[in-house]
Amino acid sequence: MKKSMIITALALASGLTSGAATAARDYINIVGSSTVYPFSTVVAERFGRATQFKTPKVESTGSGGGLKLFCSGVGIQFPDIANASRRIKQSEVAMCNENGVTEIVEVLVGFDGIVIGNSTEAKQIQFTRKDLFLGLAKYVPNPDGSETTVENPYKNWSEVNPALPNRAIEVLGPPPTSGTRDAFVELVMEAGCDQIDWVADLSKKAKAAAKAGNSAKADELKNQHKTMCQTVREDGAFVETGENDNLIVQKLNASPDAFGVFGFSFLDQNIDVIQGSMIDGFAPTFESISDGSYPVSRPLYFYVKKAHVGVIPGIHEYIKEFTHERAFGEEGYLADKGMISLDRAARRQTSQDVSNLKLLQL
Repeated sequence: MKKSMIITALALASGLTSGAATAARDYINIVGSSTVYPFSTVVAERFGRATQFKTPKVESTGSGGGLKLFCSGVGIQFPDIANASRRIKQSEVAMCNENGVTEIVEVLVGFDGIVIGNSTEAKQIQFTRKDLFLGLAKYVPNPDGSETTVENPYKNWSEVNPALPNRAIEVLGPPPTSGTRDAFVELVMEAGCDQIDWVADLSKKAKAAAKAGNSAKADELKNQHKTMCQTVREDGAFVETGENDNLIVQKLNASPDAFGVFGFSFLDQNIDVIQGSMIDGFAPTFESISDGSYPVSRPLYFYVKKAHVGVIPGIHEYIKEFTHERAFGEEGYLADKGMISLDRAARRQTSQDVSNLKLLQL
């Protein structure tokens, strides 16, 4: 969309003439991931102090919620940037396109680990992803050994695995709109689920059915696998706590027997009161996430509405600051906040793409 078109859209939305449209909103509006939120906020505050531009407004709405707002249209009533702790989905790109958001700049800024943590007042726990699946899935393999499922009967962790504590399963976590929830389901729940041989075979059988031209059978098998591996229990063992990861930390301090699901940066900032559990033998640390040995890590992004660049003041300058070595480099101020940096070559490519406002290609 040409800049003249967005100026018109801005003018229509604000009731102003096109000449005064840029004055209708003179700050950047950012929404999205609660995990990216603290990084984005630090950049926004520094940007506001160091430049002639106003400090951007940053809201934590969850990755899915933020992208929904971002994709709703062009104009001052819609966000300029959406933070995300996962990559944008094809369905979200389609929604953007339907609403006139046809040019999107994708920026990969770093990595984060997903932590299953508890209070430092309690013992550090060693989980496998299979343990976590069996403890938190709505449907689990029938304990009688048959290739059937039952609603989750496990009340205590020791029922899942005798090596785990004999205490009630209670995990505080994000809602379905959160990118952290999406990544937790994919990297923990599905990975643990697929450690059960007959469940993993469902995916193989679905592929074979599709190859044989039996799409109905393939869909049936894929849905069966999805229902079992991606559905979180709703009986009180998993408690949704909204998009505020700080609230999870506070509740863990009050409930030493409970666990929480949150990003590594929150562990890093609260290491005096919470600790990360071992997952498949690895603790969540800066080093283990950087080298890929910690199994529950994910990329962090933000998305920019190109039609707003040059109209809403400071967008290009803000994203250049975010992707400058002093911010997202190995020794940058975002690393001090717990973000895991990209390698040097990837950072160089990201900075170049930002300078050129390279458009998303899925």
